[in-house]
Amino acid sequence: MTDQRHLRVVLAKPRGFCAGVERAIEIVERALEIYGPPVYVRHEIVHNKHVVETLRAKGALFVEELDEIPDGAVTVFSAHGVAEAIEHQARLRGLPVIDATCPLVSKVHKEGQNHVGKGREVILIGHAGHPEVEGTMGRIPGGVHLVSTVEDVAALQVQDPSSVAYVTQTTLSVDDTRDVIAALQARFPAIVGPDVRDICYATQNRQQAARDIASQVDVLLVVGAQNSSNSNRLREIGTQLGVPSYLIDDASALDPAWLDGVGAVGVTAGASAPEELVLSLIDRLRDFGEVSLSELSGVEENMQFKLPRQLQRQAAEAV
Repeated sequence: MTDQRHLRVVLAKPRGFCAGVERAIEIVERALEIYGPPVYVRHEIVHNKHVVETLRAKGALFVEELDEIPDGAVTVFSAHGVAEAIEHQARLRGLPVIDATCPLVSKVHKEGQNHVGKGREVILIGHAGHPEVEGTMGRIPGGVHLVSTVEDVAALQVQDPSSVAYVTQTTLSVDDTRDVIAALQARFPAIVGPDVRDICYATQNRQQAARDIASQVDVLLVVGAQNSSNSNRLREIGTQLGVPSYLIDDASALDPAWLDGVGAVGVTAGASAPEELVLSLIDRLRDFGEVSLSELSGVEENMQFKLPRQLQRQAAEAV
């Protein structure tokens, strides 16, 4: 360690777990307590390997498809949501299912279904292949048009341009979708979409915090999984604002070369990244100099989502 060196480390606020992620993790933990291991989870409960490994050590088994789950085994659907066909398949097999779908994702499903009920074609703004997108597309009857870019909007073919609606992937913010929504509104003036307030609060808050921090630091470190959509977007925001920005799974991925000539380091975390990973990164930064730590003043998040009824009931009976 170099005694003369001083690193100013600025923490974004908010960062890390959102209410939907906290709820999903608690669902798995409660299920393990109530039913005992193993509990089977379809897909990663959230996009973070540290969270997955912690739950695996407690007895959770992660699978990609339902046919990997034995008959009668307690089954948890991930926070990203699943297509209706998956739910139907589980019902046919009689699997006891606990649904950890984020309530904000479920809200998007309902919005899409309501639009279809009113005779509208639905356009989903999102990233192809993302579990949430696959789940949403499998929840809205009659098919969904998926768009990610303004170019996708230009290529859209709909039956009735006067009767269309759009919904968005929750891990995209108002800023992520602004250009695509503008293109949709220009092409389909009668299009109906969600109120800005319906966009996931956690995504918007974390992205605004990343913008705020970028103006104060020389490098931005984002703690999160490589396959996490919202974590990747935080890194992209820093880069777009001219700050070298890196997405790392944990402190072990820190490259000392990133700190050359750096006086101020910004640290944030995606919505699926636990706070202990941030604390470990700060400890790692202390290997390179004396650290002074501060946190931006940001939005105080107090959102909480209720657990599924069967877990509430079982927990009450256990008391």
